[in-house]
Amino acid sequence: MIPRHVAFIMDGNGRWAQELGLPRNQGHRAGTDNLKRIIKYARTKGIEVLTFYAFSTENFSRPLSEVTFLFSLISEYFQREIQEMIEEGMQVHFLGDLSLFPRPVRMVLEKTQQLTEKGDAIRVNIALGYGARAEILSAVNALLKEGVEKVDEEQFASKLYTAGVPDPDLIIRTSGEQRLSNFLLYQSAYSELYFTDRYWPDFDTEAFEEALTEYGSRSRRYGGIEEK
Repeated sequence: MIPRHVAFIMDGNGRWAQELGLPRNQGHRAGTDNLKRIIKYARTKGIEVLTFYAFSTENFSRPLSEVTFLFSLISEYFQREIQEMIEEGMQVHFLGDLSLFPRPVRMVLEKTQQLTEKGDAIRVNIALGYGARAEILSAVNALLKEGVEKVDEEQFASKLYTAGVPDPDLIIRTSGEQRLSNFLLYQSAYSELYFTDRYWPDFDTEAFEEALTEYGSRSRRYGGIEEK
């Protein structure tokens, strides 16, 4: 059983670098480079959607030098990879409040999303400036603004950043931490959770296959209804 949608909490970049005696920024760079490897492997497995938790609303409180580096790294990555993304048929979307980012970074992200909008091989969501609580509040306020008095699940989901995307079947968190950290709280109601001690830069295709094998061995239940 292969999941349609796999989401990742990419944790441990800084610790990976520190344990190797490298600057934290080198860990962030290694983590970014790992995206391509995981996306390519997901395509071979027939996974339709990937979501990566790349930069949370809380990450803005990190030291200014680290945040500035991350802004630069984000721009550099998508400018460098955009042509291959198009050729690989990726449809890239950014989830979160992009207004929190400097204008040059936003322009790169908007261009990436525009140029890949026709990709039909795999959808790749990158959560930037993302926080699940903020997403939920944004959806509520959007509905209030429309004058909706009674909300159903379909209406609510249509206002989330993930509108039109199936909920994640599997959420993988690296680095040994075992919590969701404000990630896809609404969408993860019935997601299978998988935690690994590997840091994100070391989460290779073998580790991904182990996670998929574990997922395939589970019986998913939805309020007592079991899915084989």
